[in-house]
Amino acid sequence: MNANAGAATASDLKPEEKRVIFASSLGTVFEWYDFYLYATLAPFFAALFFPKGNDTAALLSAFATYAAGFLVRPFGALVFGRVGDIVGRKYTFLVTIVCMGAATFAVGLLPTYESIGWLAPILLVTLRLIQGLALGGEYGGAATYVAEHAAENRRGYDTSFIQTTATLGFFLALMVILGCRVGMDAKDFAQWGWRVPFLVSLILLVFSVYIRLKLNESPVFEKIKSEGKTSKAPLTESFANWSNGKIVLLALVGATAGQGVVWYTGQFYALFFLIITLKLDFQSAYILIAISLVIGTPLFVFFGWLSDRIGRKNIIMAGCLLAILTYFPLFKALTHYVNPQLEAATAKTPITVAAKDCNFHIFVGPWSKFSDCDKAKDFLTKQGISFKSTDLPASSSDTIVTKIGDTELKGFDAKVYGETLKAAGFPASADKAQVNWFMTELILVIMVVYVTMVYGPIAAFLVELFPARIRYTSMSLPYHIGNGWFGGMLPLLATAMVAASGDIYYGLWYPIVVAGITLVVGTLFLKETKDHKVRVDL
Repeated sequence: MNANAGAATASDLKPEEKRVIFASSLGTVFEWYDFYLYATLAPFFAALFFPKGNDTAALLSAFATYAAGFLVRPFGALVFGRVGDIVGRKYTFLVTIVCMGAATFAVGLLPTYESIGWLAPILLVTLRLIQGLALGGEYGGAATYVAEHAAENRRGYDTSFIQTTATLGFFLALMVILGCRVGMDAKDFAQWGWRVPFLVSLILLVFSVYIRLKLNESPVFEKIKSEGKTSKAPLTESFANWSNGKIVLLALVGATAGQGVVWYTGQFYALFFLIITLKLDFQSAYILIAISLVIGTPLFVFFGWLSDRIGRKNIIMAGCLLAILTYFPLFKALTHYVNPQLEAATAKTPITVAAKDCNFHIFVGPWSKFSDCDKAKDFLTKQGISFKSTDLPASSSDTIVTKIGDTELKGFDAKVYGETLKAAGFPASADKAQVNWFMTELILVIMVVYVTMVYGPIAAFLVELFPARIRYTSMSLPYHIGNGWFGGMLPLLATAMVAASGDIYYGLWYPIVVAGITLVVGTLFLKETKDHKVRVDL
C-alpha cells in the first residue's frame, strides 16, 4: 500500500475518474430524489391516499407504503445485480434510472383516495414497488462502477461521492417541496401543488439518461468479459456458495443493518420527530434538516478519504457506537430546545391510560379495527405526549379510563381530550419564539455526523469484500436488506412502538438495538478491507 494512500484529493483524479464520479453521482442523486419525495411527504400523503379518521392509522398506512419501496429493494438487487454481473454495469443502471424516473413521474398523475377509493393506495404501492426494484439495482451498479474505475489508493475517496448522493437527493427533495409549499397557499398545495415535485422528475430523468449514455463500461468488467471470466450464474455463486454467502451474511448483520438505521434515524426520523412529535412547523423543520445536510455532506467525502488511511471498519463501528450511546439524550435534548412547553407540561402533568382491547398496529388497511384504547393512544401520540399504559380489570364496565393529572376521563372523545390537555398546559404546537435554534441545529448536525461516519466508507467496504465476477450481485443484496429492511422499516416500526408504549422516545430502541448488533458482529467477525485489490481481484 502506498504510504500516501490517504492523501488523495480531487486534483489527483484523472479526467476519466472525474467524469465517472460526476455522471454516476449525478444520476444517483436524481434517483434518490425520486425515491425520497414520497418519504418526505408521507405525513401529508396520509390525508390524500388513505381514509380519514384515525391520524396515526393513516400515518402508519403512509409509512407502510413508504416501507414497501424499501422491502422490495433486495429483490431489485437480485434481479439487476445478476444482469449487471452478466451484461455489464453501465447498461444495467441505465435501465434502473429509467424505471425509477417513470414511476416517480406517474405518482404525480395519480388520483387520490377521494376520487377512486382503495384503488389509489393500490396504485401508489405498485409504483413504490417499481421504485424500490429500480433503486435495488441502482446503488450497487453506481458504487461498483466507480470503485472499478478508482485507483487502489483512493477507492474510499472516490466512492464517497456516491455516498453523498442519498443525502443530496434528500436535500433536493426537501428544497423542491419547500419551494412548492411556500410558493402557494395550503389549499392549492393540497389540491394540486403536491404533484409538482413528482412531475419535475421527468426533467431530471432525461438529463440523467443523457449523461449516463456517454459513459464507457467499467474497465474491470471489460477485462473479465474479454477473458471469458464473467459469471454465468452470479446468484448461485453469490449465495449458494457458503464461502461467499457467509461474507454476504456478515456484511449485512455486521455493517449495513447498523448503517441503515443510523442513516434513517439521523435524517428521516429526526425530521418526523420535529414535525409530528414536537409540533414544529414544517417550514422550520425542513430548513433545519436542510442546513444539517449542507453542513454534514462534505464529511461523507472526509470519512471516505480517512478510510483510505485508517480503514473502513473502524469508522463504521465508531459511528454505530456513538449512536447507541447518545440517541436518547440527543432526542430528549431536541424536545428541551424545540418545545420546552411540551417538556414542562409532561413533567408537571402525568398521564395514565388504563384500557382493554389495545392493539399493536403496524400494517394498517381496510381490515384494521380501532378500539377506544387505540383511538386514545393515537390522539395522545399525535400530540407528542408520553403516557403510562396499564390494563383495566376484567371486571370493569369501562373500556378505557384516562387520567390527565387529577382529571379522569372515561371513554374516548377527542374534543374532551383536547380541552383537558389544553387546560393542563400542553401546547398545540411549538412556540417558535421559545425554540433554541442554535442548539437544535447543533443536535441535528451531530446526528448527521454519525450518518457520514457509517455511510461514507460503506461503498468501498462492500466492493472490496467480493470478487469482480459476482461483485454487483453480492454487494447489492446486503446493502439493500440493511438499508431497505432494517433502515426503511424504521419510521413505521418506531411510530408503532411509540403509540403502543406511550413513550415518545421508545421508538429509539429499534435503531439502538440494531446498531448494537452490528457493532458486536462487525467488530468480532468482519475484517478490514482497505488493502484488498479491486482491479486485480478477478
